[in-house]
Amino acid sequence: MNLNKVFILGRLTADPQVRSTTSGQQVATFALATNRVWNDRNNQKQESTEYHNVVVWGRQADVAGKYLIKGSLVLIEGRLQTRAWDDKQGQKRRTTEIIAERLQLGPRPAGSGGGFSGPSQQSQRSEESPQPHEEIPTIDVDSEISPEDLPF
Repeated sequence: MNLNKVFILGRLTADPQVRSTTSGQQVATFALATNRVWNDRNNQKQESTEYHNVVVWGRQADVAGKYLIKGSLVLIEGRLQTRAWDDKQGQKRRTTEIIAERLQLGPRPAGSGGGFSGPSQQSQRSEESPQPHEEIPTIDVDSEISPEDLPF
């Protein structure tokens, strides 16, 4: 049995780029930065940063474009995919990307709106592509759950 599964938690290095294919399907691309901190042999704190390219398709690409901004914390579940092409100079190029199957938005920092595009952050985005405001649903955890509410 083979398994190609990635879980990654990091922060966006720039706002997502959202495009549509010729068939009209949405695709978003962005880079995530992850940090690793450890102590070396001399007990000195060391830190390194890795950058990961992420591709998100369909409805989740739309969500990424609306609610993620540079610095947003996001959890990605997906798979690794390597693709190859020839560049303009005829050189063979390869890149490995994370193809997101699920994304989970991180928490909002107090007072800033965090990774969600509220009205204050929409005004900070470029005026070329205004994002419509969409209410984020809330879940009432105080209500009682009945067996009819369970999907299984």
